[in-house]
Amino acid sequence: MIFTILILALLWVFQYFFLQNYYQSAKKRDMTLAAARLSANAGSGDFDSLLQETAFKNAMNVKVVDEMGNQLTNVNNLGSFSLLAKDDYGTKQFELIGKLEDSGKATYSEVLSNSEFQIKELVLITRLTKYEGESDRYLIIEASIEPLYSTTKIIREQLFYISIILFELAFIVTIIISRRLSKPITELTETAKQFGSGDYDISFTASGYAEVDELSSVLEDAKDEIKKVTDLRKELIANVSHDLRTPLTMVKAYAEMIRDLSGDNPVKREEHLKVIIDESDRLSNLVNDLLAISRMESGNMELNKSEFSIREKLSDCMTRYNLLVEQEGYDIAYIPDDDRTVCADMEKIDQVIYNFINNAINYTGDEKVIRLVQKNKHGCVRVEVTDNGQGISKELLPKVFDRYYRGEKYKRDVVGTGLGLSICKEILKKHDFAFGVTSTEGVGSTFWFEIPTVGEKKHSKRQPKEKRTEPPEKQTPPKEK
Repeated sequence: MIFTILILALLWVFQYFFLQNYYQSAKKRDMTLAAARLSANAGSGDFDSLLQETAFKNAMNVKVVDEMGNQLTNVNNLGSFSLLAKDDYGTKQFELIGKLEDSGKATYSEVLSNSEFQIKELVLITRLTKYEGESDRYLIIEASIEPLYSTTKIIREQLFYISIILFELAFIVTIIISRRLSKPITELTETAKQFGSGDYDISFTASGYAEVDELSSVLEDAKDEIKKVTDLRKELIANVSHDLRTPLTMVKAYAEMIRDLSGDNPVKREEHLKVIIDESDRLSNLVNDLLAISRMESGNMELNKSEFSIREKLSDCMTRYNLLVEQEGYDIAYIPDDDRTVCADMEKIDQVIYNFINNAINYTGDEKVIRLVQKNKHGCVRVEVTDNGQGISKELLPKVFDRYYRGEKYKRDVVGTGLGLSICKEILKKHDFAFGVTSTEGVGSTFWFEIPTVGEKKHSKRQPKEKRTEPPEKQTPPKEK
């Protein structure tokens, strides 16, 4: 509406304030072109015909005078409105010749006032160069620059009616467009209010134009993601509550057993204390995972990088699973390659390796086969942890590193909070290391990351040997403390 009002105001301003000047400029332009055309044909056989044609087609008074202002040729199509037609002695014409010569220009123009008819006239004079050598001749063109009053009145009346019509049309179009634009936005607003109140069953389906469609799609995706995170958080709280309640119950129960039953029995007391210690460690690990995620979310994780042997680190990790191999029958093996020196935060890389192996333990198949593989590549070492579980579908593969995500199938009793792989992701991203997962359903999954080497040593080329944890029957039983 404001735009329409501005356009109409602009039209009215031009009609009432600039019409006179515009008309004068247009008339002067036409007279200048006519003077140029006549001057170019001065002295030709059809010059008189051009004078008459110019005068009658443009409603002008056209004269040719000598250097004294005396009239030589006159074609008057202004009639009684012409001031120069009454210049019997050529006084005004002689005056115009003097002004042209004083100006030093090819043409000279001036506005004259006709007091008799209360109108203004534009007079333009130029020298006819074709008559050089003879007495000088000048061409004078005279035209009225007052718009025709009847025409102006009709134009202004039309402008008034056009303004009313345009204003009404603009009002109608404004209502239609505003409703078309505001309706989907209003719908989105109402849906967003429901979503803000916690209703995740709503759907952002407002449409109307491309931007609203795109906004609806973005909000719908955001709703799905927030719903998913909310569901996962609820699941996390349930899992954490369960994981906290179980060890706390066992700690309390075994502490009471020590107090009431086994306090005086060293063997039983040691067994019960070991259970308490193991469950306390489990609680500690759970709390550490939660604290690690909290630090990563706040951006306070710092790296303490140092150089270390990747082979020694991987071998050290394997030794900690001996007891699991002995008691649970897992087939866990380390397949090394030539040693390489790498630079990273050793403790955090240690955490990544453990989380990968623990994830493999949770989801490996009935054969319980897990392989930790070192593969030396140009400029880096690739560390892989492979299990023989049921694998991960292509649809779920991008989600395995998501926070709180845990597979629903084939997971064992020894499970975490769903934070382990997310912690690995944040640690590896902080190091700017490449990482990922490959999986084939029914075969197993491989989690990997690549750590750049510091300086490669020269080693003899040999086939890497498989370092296995010996089966229980071949190992020396651990001594009791």
